[in-house]
Amino acid sequence: MLLRRPPARPPATDRRVAVLLPLRDEAHRVEPCLRALLAQRGVPNLQILVLDDGSTDGTADLVRSIAGDGARLLTGAPLPAGWLGKPYACSQLAAEADADILVFVDADVVLAPHAVAAAVALLDEVDLISPYPKIIGQRLVQPLLQWSWLTFLPLRAMERSRRPSLAAAGGQFLAVKADAYAKAGGHAAVRDRVLEDIELARAVKRAGGRIALADGSALATCRMYASWRELVDGYGKSLWASFGSPAGAVAVVTLLVALYLLPLAAGPAGLACYLAGVAGRAVTARATGSRWFPDALAHPVSIAVFALLVAVSFRRRHRGELSWKGRPVE
Repeated sequence: MLLRRPPARPPATDRRVAVLLPLRDEAHRVEPCLRALLAQRGVPNLQILVLDDGSTDGTADLVRSIAGDGARLLTGAPLPAGWLGKPYACSQLAAEADADILVFVDADVVLAPHAVAAAVALLDEVDLISPYPKIIGQRLVQPLLQWSWLTFLPLRAMERSRRPSLAAAGGQFLAVKADAYAKAGGHAAVRDRVLEDIELARAVKRAGGRIALADGSALATCRMYASWRELVDGYGKSLWASFGSPAGAVAVVTLLVALYLLPLAAGPAGLACYLAGVAGRAVTARATGSRWFPDALAHPVSIAVFALLVAVSFRRRHRGELSWKGRPVE
């Protein structure tokens, strides 16, 4: 088993659970997410906390009209120096939650009715679980994340190892025990991190906790980007932080290009490399409930586009152009 599997019929839990939803200008897509949260089953002691982080598009009014008394709407405080927007929003939500389990959800995620109960059940053996949603929409670049985890990341070693550097997580849907979150320092410990989800997982490990990834394809769907421009902006703000250093980025991109692009001109050996890449994508897709055909056949194109996005991200950082939703990222 490469990824942890959620129970098909999760038992009801009596633990106090808080679902925490940070929002900033999400009126165009938050309704399906919010309605799915209101429809959760198997968690009788469920709190839904929503934070409006300075939205100017009517997000707060939309939340009120949809959720009514079913969710508690908070108004975000001004962003302090030294903090990035999402970690501060999540920190404020966690501070208001009175719960044993904290479940962080992004506005582009739609949960199945039993998703929160299943995530809570997965926390019986670990302190932080990241059930990765089924990605819908963009099929050229997004599947590379699951593919990279399953191809290059030793998931079981990640769970067993105490090394904080060996960690992965996705902030779209993430559950953590409240005591482990507090012991790790919460989002205050990752206040200035672009990849706050991975850094939070590392902080939990650093504090002695255990983390794991799970196949969340039956629990949640996520449409991260509605257009190519959104995808470029989203990856542009964060890809530079994924490698540790420019040298690390060069090493990773060089390896991927050497494995999956350059061999295309090398006859039978190149064909073997191409088929290996396609096979890896197909296996990953099957393991995460995603579509493999014809997406996997374009694996070399995906690698080329990914390399371009890495270059864009580092260029924007060098020029001081990193921003997200009107705020500087660095």
